[in-house]
Amino acid sequence: MARLFEYQSKTLLKQGGIPVPEGGVASTSEEARRIAEKIGRPVVLKIQVWVTGRAKLGGIKFAATPAEAEEKASQLLGMKVGNFVVDKVLVEEKLTIKAEYFAGLVLDDGLKQPLLVFSPAGGTGIEEIARLHPEKVAQQPIDVLRGFSEYEARNMVIQAGIGGNTLVKLADLFTRLYRVVRSSDARSAEINPLVLTEDGAVFAADCHIVVDDYAVFRHPELGIEVAREFDRPPTELEKIAYRVEEKDYRGTFYFFQMVENVAEAEKYIGFHGAGGGGSMMSMDAVLRRGFKLANYCDTSGNPPASKVYRAAKIILSQPGIKGYFASGSGVASQEQYHSARGFVKAFNEENLSIPAVIRLGGNFEEKAIEILQAYLKGIPGAVEGYGRDDSPEFCASRLEELVAKSPTLSHEVNPVIEPSIPTIAYVFDTLTGRLSIDHGKCAACKTKGCIEACAAKILKLEEGKPVLAMPVEDVRRGKCTECLACEIFCTFHEQDAIVIHLPIPGLKEYREKIIAGGGDG
Repeated sequence: MARLFEYQSKTLLKQGGIPVPEGGVASTSEEARRIAEKIGRPVVLKIQVWVTGRAKLGGIKFAATPAEAEEKASQLLGMKVGNFVVDKVLVEEKLTIKAEYFAGLVLDDGLKQPLLVFSPAGGTGIEEIARLHPEKVAQQPIDVLRGFSEYEARNMVIQAGIGGNTLVKLADLFTRLYRVVRSSDARSAEINPLVLTEDGAVFAADCHIVVDDYAVFRHPELGIEVAREFDRPPTELEKIAYRVEEKDYRGTFYFFQMVENVAEAEKYIGFHGAGGGGSMMSMDAVLRRGFKLANYCDTSGNPPASKVYRAAKIILSQPGIKGYFASGSGVASQEQYHSARGFVKAFNEENLSIPAVIRLGGNFEEKAIEILQAYLKGIPGAVEGYGRDDSPEFCASRLEELVAKSPTLSHEVNPVIEPSIPTIAYVFDTLTGRLSIDHGKCAACKTKGCIEACAAKILKLEEGKPVLAMPVEDVRRGKCTECLACEIFCTFHEQDAIVIHLPIPGLKEYREKIIAGGGDG
């Protein structure tokens, strides 16, 4: 799920007609001063981070004047809070609070419907209040087909012991909150505190909304870069990885960077899992051997070779790792030779020098291991392939032994080299890339093995040259599964005439910064 910051959540509330304090978000202390000047009253400044208890952390400050707001903002910006470095503060009018309430709307998995929760005992510690005093918490399941009526909202407020004008305002706010949640595809929305001011107005003083990650594509206006529930902003490499998954739903690809700056003196490795349970077992196995994970990655659900290739390229964009460990479920239903070909293409392009242990248990694992053994002989690093009968513990021990042979060896990031395509090449687009065939080299080909290697049968021979056997539109829509078989066969058995270019947007520039010593972005 994708979290929104407070200022983003309040933007949605405001658009839905729910009152929020006047204010704005600032990235500099000067901006904070200008916002305070525009408000013209005392303000509160709040750091924008995905943590609770900001007041206790010193992340909420008050200012009586614009000059003081500028000073307080300079204290808040740059703060280190957990995994966050504060780069935004919300500057809002300071409210004169008479009472604090709690309101939250969440999709209840048990009820299989939205559930609105309201308590007149708002503010901090609402979970404890609900546990110790359940009578102070009103709950209302909502029928999504019928909607949420104002009389149901009023009954909730009456149940909580609130009447008069406040009852009317709260009921109206609750129905609007439900519409905001529906329109934004939110999984949850929490207003805490929902405040009643001394002059009888109701405001959402704080709000946090979480959007369903599968619905993020429908809301570009939210500016969500990565539809994952992180506890910190995504790293640049995570953003690059997410853009791969965002455009390609064949199988899954999850990449999480555990550490941004790998200490070369320590045993950090690139970790590449396949399937949740098996990946966890494999991760435990390498951790028990004293390794540390630079990243956690998962490619499962029968991903194409092109997705495994891109995952490997992203993992190998982390300088300083000592090895590469790929292991997941031992009984995966996916055809493992697809993953093997992805590794072959990536490792050869990288001229991998660090050791790699690849466990590919599942369908056609024997063929997958043969592919690794046959086509990764020419790189400096030792690559070993294993199947379901080889436990994660055994594979982790093999990686430990290989790393021990060259304890000072660590991975150096290479620049991304764009493939050179002859101007007269036969070229067509695939779903996520481009395939080119140098017909000038095909004349010397003795086997025409690329035709047989193409299981999808998208290639045929025409005057002794491989060409498309179907309309290019069908190929572009996915008839070419990007299995990489034709390129690998041609590269290692024939004329090196076929090149499959699988771009990874942003990776070239990212690696340039790494190589130039500019950090990891």
